[in-house]
Amino acid sequence: MSVMSDVVNSVKRGRGFGILLYLIPLLFLALFFLYPLFSIFVLSFAPEGRLDLSALRKLTSTDYYARVLWFTIWQATLSTLLTVILALPGAYVFARYQFRGKSLLKALTTIPFVLPTVVVAIAFTALLGPRSWLNQTLMALFGLDRPPIALQHTIWIILLAHIFYNYTVVLRIVGGFGANLNPRIEEAARMLGARSRDVLWHVTLPLLTPAIAAAALLVFVFSFTSFGVILILGGPRFATLEVEIYRQTVNLFNLPLAAALAIVQILFTFILMWTYTRLQARTAVPLDLRPRERTQRRVTGIRDRLVVGVNVTLMLVLLLAPLLALVERSFRLGGGFTFRYYGELFINRRDSILYVPPAQAVVNSIGFAAVAVVLALALGLISASLLARPGRRRGTRRMQALFDPLLMLPLGTSAVTLGFGFIIALDEPPLNLRTSLLLIPIAHALVAFPFVVRSLLPGLRGIKPSLRETASVMGASPWRIWRQVDLPIVGRALLVGAVFAFTISLGEFGATALIARPQTPTMPVAIYRFLGQPGALNYGQALAMSTLLMLVCAVGMIAIERFRVGDIGEF
Repeated sequence: MSVMSDVVNSVKRGRGFGILLYLIPLLFLALFFLYPLFSIFVLSFAPEGRLDLSALRKLTSTDYYARVLWFTIWQATLSTLLTVILALPGAYVFARYQFRGKSLLKALTTIPFVLPTVVVAIAFTALLGPRSWLNQTLMALFGLDRPPIALQHTIWIILLAHIFYNYTVVLRIVGGFGANLNPRIEEAARMLGARSRDVLWHVTLPLLTPAIAAAALLVFVFSFTSFGVILILGGPRFATLEVEIYRQTVNLFNLPLAAALAIVQILFTFILMWTYTRLQARTAVPLDLRPRERTQRRVTGIRDRLVVGVNVTLMLVLLLAPLLALVERSFRLGGGFTFRYYGELFINRRDSILYVPPAQAVVNSIGFAAVAVVLALALGLISASLLARPGRRRGTRRMQALFDPLLMLPLGTSAVTLGFGFIIALDEPPLNLRTSLLLIPIAHALVAFPFVVRSLLPGLRGIKPSLRETASVMGASPWRIWRQVDLPIVGRALLVGAVFAFTISLGEFGATALIARPQTPTMPVAIYRFLGQPGALNYGQALAMSTLLMLVCAVGMIAIERFRVGDIGEF
């Protein structure tokens, strides 16, 4: 009888503790996400203290904004389709084959995803621009008067950049799930006489469908909210909802219309992220970790070499060519080799547009990222633990169903709008943070902690419930269960989430550009300022700092591959 009483008391304590845990991430979102957006909406729709819906009426009274919405949707759809088609073969290779240099290659393919969009734009300009090495070489070989590759400010360079940016999303989600599929299912099909092609179409692909759909939806969201790629590479001809929000907020200062567009974007994003989390939950299965030799095979025959070789070549050309072109341009001055651009980063000239030596931006970025990692890990751990908890009660399941897409909302919200909301909402007591250095890591943590959640969820959902139940019956508190049962199992996934948060913080640009103080620029802000100034020296410093940022991201991705357990995790 005493044992049963202990169990009941433990359950009661667990419910109260669980409610308290829900309040922590919800309070963070309320203060630093919902409140800033609400402040913009109030300022926009009630500038004189009374309701004014003229902005919403303007959206429906002209076909321009309908065209913007249509372009946003169809370019995101086409980008998603092309990314999935190109990345699925690579995901299959990474899931089923073991070959030399695989971990390094996977780390390299992740670098584009964590780079700021200004760096992506510079990389594609260095590769495909009028003065790129490729165009200059083709002009010299064929005696041409003008560059043969003219993709600047076209839809094609936008699509290429989106594929470049989102390729690793499909590679990791689909490849990671496929690597953990029990190989005995395919072996059984072959023993029954099925050919390899039939096994792929009738066994493997149906099992991978939830993961493919989840990855496609996530790629669609990132393409739907694309900002820097459209703004810089697309030019004035193209505008997504994100770009139009920026133009209305910064260039025209039309806050009511910007807020109306933001509402449309948030509604679309919430529906998409809710669908994504439902699909992702279907990919969560109890983990049955096996040696890699059981799920992956070495490259032996001609067919294996051809499949792996073609896919690895495609990855290298698609993902590394822009990065290598960027590095090459950072060491080239005129027609010769130089280190001058890197040397200039340590010089603080009197007319510097950064107010401090450019190298200080590197120090600032690392410091802000360190604080953002602490915040993102704390919020991500709490949120992932709540979402992974078995929902036996209907109320718990409903809470999780709403909580999960709510956590993902910051990923689909305009970073520019969010930064502007910080300026409006957080400049008065009791949240007078406008001049505080904490505002930047808070903004970075807001963007990064959903990635920590997605990295931890598969591992936490794979923990057998009997382990927690046994610990609870033995009298362990929820905190002790998490610390002594959950944490040792997902420790490496936690490191993966930390590195992701760090690299994402280094590359965040949209919100930082609005809230960073002139004396404390980050690396992306410094790159953007250099690009906005005329002269080869400023452009060269932007190239050099972009290369350094790329190097830091590469080290982070290599660390992720070292700490990962197999391919566990959504990213």
